[in-house]
Amino acid sequence: MTASSTRRTTAHSRLAAVGAIAVAGALLLTGCGDQTKDKNNDSGSASTGSAPLADKLPKELRDKGEIKVGSDIAYAPVEFKDSSGKVVGLDPDLAAAMGKQLGVKLTFENGTFDALLTGLRSGRYDIAMSAMTDNKNRQEGVDPDTGKKVGEGVDFVDYLTAGVSIYTRKGDTKGITSWSDLCGKKLAVERGTVSEDLAKQEAKKCPAGKKLTIEPFDDDQQSQTRLRSGGVDAASSDFPVAAYAVKTSGGGKDFQVVGDQVEAAPYGIAVAKNDTQLRDALQAAMNAIIKNGDYQKILEKWGAEDGAVKESAVNGGK
Repeated sequence: MTASSTRRTTAHSRLAAVGAIAVAGALLLTGCGDQTKDKNNDSGSASTGSAPLADKLPKELRDKGEIKVGSDIAYAPVEFKDSSGKVVGLDPDLAAAMGKQLGVKLTFENGTFDALLTGLRSGRYDIAMSAMTDNKNRQEGVDPDTGKKVGEGVDFVDYLTAGVSIYTRKGDTKGITSWSDLCGKKLAVERGTVSEDLAKQEAKKCPAGKKLTIEPFDDDQQSQTRLRSGGVDAASSDFPVAAYAVKTSGGGKDFQVVGDQVEAAPYGIAVAKNDTQLRDALQAAMNAIIKNGDYQKILEKWGAEDGAVKESAVNGGK
């Protein structure tokens, strides 16, 4: 995912086969526009007395015992709601493991993806963790469409590498094998994402009479519904999400991924520029779970081990 100044980007290295994902078949309950706290979120916590990195957190958060996480909870398998309404996925599991290191609970709060950084700037969230790509535009608060500065930007604590993919209805690829094949076609994307940015870039290259029609939606589930119904020729999202949709939708009979991933980039946890102590605490916690093996176990659980990083960087995106 991504957005004007909130975008997700991804990578050429393929994530592991989605057959390894432990939650295949779970029902996805979107509610992406719901800006309220998710009461069924279980991101885990530990008392500060038993948490080795608790003293690295700002005192205010340490005293509250909670970090509020802005997230678009409709992006399986990275973050979504299972059939019971519980928030699950790669990001919530990583957040829970980090919370044990820091002695606080990371509570996920649902919001539309393109509003997450605005929520972070306004103080609605302490951080944003939502398969968000770390790139220079977001770091600097620049709108990728206009090139103009629209905010102060954010810092990122990087934790995974992934890539953007195109998928179609199964057995009905319309001859699409790459982005250049989309001219003359209709494409569904999530609003404000890297997929939308790439589509806009590709549309500029299309010859006269072969317009690429882009249909943006508030969340990825809406894009999938549009493709499933035949309203568009293809859809695009981050590879782990596209692959999960291919694996689970219609029992694996609805979609297929076409072509290779593009746009290599890290996922990052977004933190306000002035929250350097929180940023550094999160980086320390991420590196701690990488070192103790929790990180690898979580990635394997969700079929994401091919996107693993050896160390968490700050603002590693380009």
